[in-house]
Amino acid sequence: MANDPIHQFHIAKWIPIEVGGLDLSFTNASAFMVATAVATGAFLYMTTSSRGLVPGRLQSISEMSYEFVASMLRDSAGSKGMKFFPLVFSLFMFVLVANLLGLFPYFYTVTSQIIVTFALALLVIGTVIVYGFLKHGFGFLKLFVPSGIPAMLVPLVVIIEVISFLSRPVSLSVRLFANMLAGHITLKVFAGFVTSLSAFGAIGVVGAILPLLMTVAITGLEFLVAFLQAYVFAVLTCMYLNDAVHPGH
Repeated sequence: MANDPIHQFHIAKWIPIEVGGLDLSFTNASAFMVATAVATGAFLYMTTSSRGLVPGRLQSISEMSYEFVASMLRDSAGSKGMKFFPLVFSLFMFVLVANLLGLFPYFYTVTSQIIVTFALALLVIGTVIVYGFLKHGFGFLKLFVPSGIPAMLVPLVVIIEVISFLSRPVSLSVRLFANMLAGHITLKVFAGFVTSLSAFGAIGVVGAILPLLMTVAITGLEFLVAFLQAYVFAVLTCMYLNDAVHPGH
């Protein structure tokens, strides 16, 4: 079981709860989602509660994160898109911290669960649809009819645009889920080689050197992937929100 690369994604019920036939149990995934939210909020509070004129290292990290997301949203959706900054910043920090927490031994990676990433993606697409119709009414539907399209091609283009729009939550969620799942499985496999080969004495220890080096390298790569996937999720969110702000563009 210790060398099973899939066992790390197993959902375990910590507090069984059943209401009206619905399983609402508090699981390990639930616990680490709460831990992610608490860790993110605590870090931001502690690093910004006593703001100094000359920021320290932790305050600098918070300010850099703020400016990074603000610049990304401003470049993608313009100044009007800044009303969505709390949403985009919260998503970016949640995904980033969840990815990083999942790199600790025996911790759970909540972003490796498709239901979690799909729920985040539905939140983004739902926001786009609701705001688009509230702000522009049926003018939001211009999103599916790009300007300059010949009339005879409009039906075909509309079908393609609708399918593309509906596939957004799928692609947004699967991209994050698949990268975290594949990375952790690969890391577990190489780490398993190290422990398995070490059991064969001196020869096994020598043979375990290469898997050990690969484990270290993949761990370093996973730190990079943790940030990149949070960035990709946030930047795609900004691009989709731009469609809600400027549906005719």
